[in-house]
Amino acid sequence: MPIKLLQITAAYKPAYIYGGPTMSVAKLCEALAEAKVKVEVLTTTANGKSELNLKPNVSTDVDGVIVTYFNRLTKDHTHFSPALFLALRRKIKDKNENPLIIHIHAWWNLVSIFSCYIGKWYNIPVVLSPRGMLTSYTASNRNSSIKSIIHATIGKRLLKYCHIHATSEKEKQDVLAIVQPKSITVIHNLVSLPFNLSTFQPSHLPIFNLLFLSRIEEKKGIELLFEALVGLSFIWHLTIAGSGEEEYIESLKAKAKSLKIEEKIGWVGQVRNEDKFALMARHDLLALTSYNENFANVVIESLSVGTPVLLSDQVGLASYVQEKQLGWISNLTIENIQKNILIAYQDENKRKKIRETAPQLIINDFDSTNLIQQYLTLYKQVKNG
Repeated sequence: MPIKLLQITAAYKPAYIYGGPTMSVAKLCEALAEAKVKVEVLTTTANGKSELNLKPNVSTDVDGVIVTYFNRLTKDHTHFSPALFLALRRKIKDKNENPLIIHIHAWWNLVSIFSCYIGKWYNIPVVLSPRGMLTSYTASNRNSSIKSIIHATIGKRLLKYCHIHATSEKEKQDVLAIVQPKSITVIHNLVSLPFNLSTFQPSHLPIFNLLFLSRIEEKKGIELLFEALVGLSFIWHLTIAGSGEEEYIESLKAKAKSLKIEEKIGWVGQVRNEDKFALMARHDLLALTSYNENFANVVIESLSVGTPVLLSDQVGLASYVQEKQLGWISNLTIENIQKNILIAYQDENKRKKIRETAPQLIINDFDSTNLIQQYLTLYKQVKNG
């Protein structure tokens, strides 16, 4: 008998404010539906500090996927939703349903933790995609004492019950440093790529144009990037695209002003999905000097239009970029980031080669048909114990 997949996530599109993880979950669900797998999403109306303007508790078709949004009683980053938990319990107890696998996305929120508890209580197999939430950096970065208590009292036992899906080899090692799950499998994210690459052309301005495109938060290492840009002898401009907490964004603007680089930085805010590929293609280099990233969809998106990348060695895709010679990798020191930006600027031939070869390489390596088969194999293995 074929399985039914219950995909559980605290946020689902159109909650684009949450960036790459939300898009990855949606892309996976859509690809499963296209592959004729019985899949359903249980989520909340979360949209940052506000709520999506959607009718709750009603199943709706979202790009071919059946999705039900439930109200939450608490906001970011807890997302407590009793209605979702009751719905999950009903799905489990429905004798007419096919055998279930629960696939939970992210950790350290109440939707994920309570859903995992319910799955374990009813002995339903659970696949967990931590989405970068099971690392030493994340455990110590925000509300660390609360996370420590949760992990010690219930979290560790729940995680040991899970089959964990990691999006990169780095994330796998991060997870194994914290817990030993039932199993752990590495499968890359599915990433939506542009259909017509020929429409995207780089600019030919005499300025070295750098781009940061991601959710604006502390772990992205933007302060490190600012410090590294100070003192570069060539003409450069940095575009910052994305949304984040207003207070933090203002602190970044104040830092740029104190470093006397504010006139070289353009803040464009949240960029629509249909516009971001053209934006990336107009830049010479995408920079992501994060303290921690399990995968980073934006790296694949940037390379899909031929724009090279500069990453910290803490980004999950850093090893892929290094192996394929698609950019430059730095450590988390200001000096090393600055050195690699300078090398990227000077090596025009390498940037030109990346521009020409990266799009086809990305299409080959991140083909959705191949990746979805890997996910289906994972689900089959979990179903068979």
